[in-house]
Amino acid sequence: MTPPEAAAAQRIVVLGSTGSIGTQTLDVARWQGYRPVALTAARNVERLLAQAAEFRPQLVVCDEDVAAQVAPHLPGGTRLATGPAGRVEAAVLEADVVLAAIPGYDGLEPTAAALRAGRHVALANKEAMVVAGPLMWELAGASGARITPVDSEHSALFQALVGEPRDAVRSLVLTASGGPFREGPVDLSLVTPEQALRHPTWSMGRKVTIDSATLFNKGLEVLEAHFLFDLPLDAIEVVVHPQSLVHGLVRFHDGSIKAQIGPHDMRLPIQYALSAPSRPATPLAPLPLVGSWEFAPPDLERFPSLATAYRAGAMGGLAPATLNAADEVAVTRFLAGALRFTDIPRVLDAVLDEAPSEPLGWEALARADAAARALAGAWRPKA
Repeated sequence: MTPPEAAAAQRIVVLGSTGSIGTQTLDVARWQGYRPVALTAARNVERLLAQAAEFRPQLVVCDEDVAAQVAPHLPGGTRLATGPAGRVEAAVLEADVVLAAIPGYDGLEPTAAALRAGRHVALANKEAMVVAGPLMWELAGASGARITPVDSEHSALFQALVGEPRDAVRSLVLTASGGPFREGPVDLSLVTPEQALRHPTWSMGRKVTIDSATLFNKGLEVLEAHFLFDLPLDAIEVVVHPQSLVHGLVRFHDGSIKAQIGPHDMRLPIQYALSAPSRPATPLAPLPLVGSWEFAPPDLERFPSLATAYRAGAMGGLAPATLNAADEVAVTRFLAGALRFTDIPRVLDAVLDEAPSEPLGWEALARADAAARALAGAWRPKA
């Protein structure tokens, strides 16, 4: 596929270039001739160096303790920066779009920096909206920055809302695959990390794959939609759609529903976030319209983490940040074999019960995150 000349000048910063979203973003760059001017990673030296050799960006960022392995092999003209300061430097580099794909709480600081600098942010770090949505919008409003969602579900909602009057919208509908345990086993307490990492539809990072298995990922997406589109929680629905071809729907007051449909390929919502409102051609085959599509309500008894996310949203303030931090720790402990799969929602509920009541602010956010991580790390099942 020959990239169009008009797109060749598009400069992109990829925060988290070696992860699942980052590598797929670079696929889109190859399709369309976009120019990555900065690439950031943590410790995946081999992949980062291969990307740097191919794209020859102005700036490469990695963790400080692997910098000595990266620096000697960078192409001429590429600078190296390290750690959180380096990621912020990349985020504010002159560019047309900053793709924010550093997962978890670590992605907040560079995302905030990009918005503060007035950049167009293609947002794949859902935690930025979940834990600090009002603060992020405050930064964007002050600088004139723009936010376009990358998650397939939020991209679908964003696309379905284009051109529609706000007062015509009744509710937003997020679709969930149901994860690997939608139909079994009955006893989820015996689930292993290896089983939980076998997602039936999507290829994603380890943390988000576990969150999908518990349905907590959909809870995060509910909170993200709540802050991203400024709609109340009771106007955000979740429906299980195992085929994962309908990515999001919008209900209107007149009874109509608009849906966005597409293949299981994150490169499409990534490309839309980078290029909207234009839709440049891709090398992907058209989606065959065959087979049956199913829709069902989520099982909140089997997957209680989704209900916990709604509870955190209703509490507001620092509760979503507390819940997010607890989940990051609980998932890490599960993957390490220190928790059972069914302990994850118990950790979330226990830590959320301790959420501080002070107003949302950057300093309070950092304190709440640290406190929640400590509580989640110390949690033990009752004898």
